[in-house]
Amino acid sequence: MINRIPIILLLVLFLFPSFAQSQPDRVFEQFLDRAGPKVLEIVQLEITPDPVREGQPVGFRATISNLTRFPGKASLFVKDRDEVVTEVHDVVLQPGENRITFPQTRYRFSRNEHCFNVEVDIARSRKPIDVTKEFCAKRTYFGWTLGEVRIGPFFVEDLSMFPDPAKSGQEIRFKARLRNDGFPLKGNIRIQDRDQMVAQLNDVFLPRGYSEVQFANVGYRFQRHDHCFTVVVDFEKTPYPMDAVHEFCAKPLGWSLKP
Repeated sequence: MINRIPIILLLVLFLFPSFAQSQPDRVFEQFLDRAGPKVLEIVQLEITPDPVREGQPVGFRATISNLTRFPGKASLFVKDRDEVVTEVHDVVLQPGENRITFPQTRYRFSRNEHCFNVEVDIARSRKPIDVTKEFCAKRTYFGWTLGEVRIGPFFVEDLSMFPDPAKSGQEIRFKARLRNDGFPLKGNIRIQDRDQMVAQLNDVFLPRGYSEVQFANVGYRFQRHDHCFTVVVDFEKTPYPMDAVHEFCAKPLGWSLKP
């Protein structure tokens, strides 16, 4: 009988901490079973580096809020659509906000936009976590970013043509001086005369600030009494009109854009 006491004490010392640790995990699992993944919330999702270039290793960091009063172990998966990008296992989610760092991945960014969500796996039950906002990485000239991409505003500082004045039936070249007050980007730029497209250039880099764009030998012909031009930049199939410092209209009797 006396020899059994040390064995019992050893069992208590080894098993009780494990039992005590498992109790909060079970309570946390029960909360998740009843309330679903709404007891967890993604407050923020970040990538490092940001922006990230194609082929560059990228890491993810998530801030996840545990809305229960209990800690619990979980596995977390960052997903792009149905594809797992990176994952981490046996993370303890304490009550309140938890900052989770995922392993680096060589996930290939390729589309203009990648939207991510996070799934949680508790007791072999994987469920999406509620998000406070959509986490979408947009493609920019410098790479993909989860930060805010400010598109425009765009301005046409000047529009000139060569030759000027132009004769009826003569081929024309245009040069536009543009200003981009937003994020640097690539876009398609076109000149329009009413609804008629006069000239277009694709994949033009528009840095922040001023740039000049030349439209060579566009084959446009002056025919009407008046021709007024507008410039439009098309970014990801969305047209953005450019504000002009003044109206660019070619006057007849030798059409001219000069003042």
